[in-house]
Amino acid sequence: MALTPEQRRLRAQIAAHIRWSREDPTANAVRAQAGLVARFEREIDPDGTLEPAERARRVESARKAHMKRLALKSAKARRRRAEANRERQP
Repeated sequence: MALTPEQRRLRAQIAAHIRWSREDPTANAVRAQAGLVARFEREIDPDGTLEPAERARRVESARKAHMKRLALKSAKARRRRAEANRERQP
């Protein structure tokens, strides 16, 4: 039997709460940031030819662009939800 979107959301929330009750969020954040930096380094300098300072500068710009894209996507989703909620109100 397929779950409704609300049931899937609740199941995901339960799983997240269980995970965070068992893990150190700081360690996970460090791993995630290291993974992003490695990804940006591979994208920006796949051959490893840039000077370390220049690579670091470009990686930081790529990271900031990534975060801005996420913020924009989040803002659009919030606006869509707010508009949908307004349409449902009597």
